[in-house]
Amino acid sequence: MKRIHLLRNGTLVTAAVTAALAALPAATAGAATSARAARAVKIQLRHTSLGKVLVDASGFVVYHFSKDTAKKNTCLTVSECSTTWPALTSSGQPTAGPGVKSSLLSTIKLPGGTRQVTYAGHPLYRYAAATERGESGYAGVKQFGGTWFALSASGANVK
Repeated sequence: MKRIHLLRNGTLVTAAVTAALAALPAATAGAATSARAARAVKIQLRHTSLGKVLVDASGFVVYHFSKDTAKKNTCLTVSECSTTWPALTSSGQPTAGPGVKSSLLSTIKLPGGTRQVTYAGHPLYRYAAATERGESGYAGVKQFGGTWFALSASGANVK
């Protein structure tokens, strides 16, 4: 049995790694990895209190930050911004649901190689504290030196 020592929250933790983990078939691990890599975010339209706005596949409204320049995430440069407004990322080319223009969907590369979904050139984000699908009350919020907007199918700001 191999022992690995980890430092977690200032406390030394010893974890035992068994031979059973090493015995997992490589094919199973490879299939899981390629399945994750093949997953792409689907952007859809949903009717909310603001009208029809873009949402992710789970139905949560996606937002754009007014401080972002064309195809550039500036939230990363503002302390705590990306914790409150995490980038919407995709491991593959994002797909368009009904009413969403696939020609406006793309991605940009973030530091570390992660791909952030863009729509009409706007990097997309989720509001971390959102708890309900279609919840759009955060559109027009002024935070981190800019304004957060929901987007219409044409890529226009909705507030």
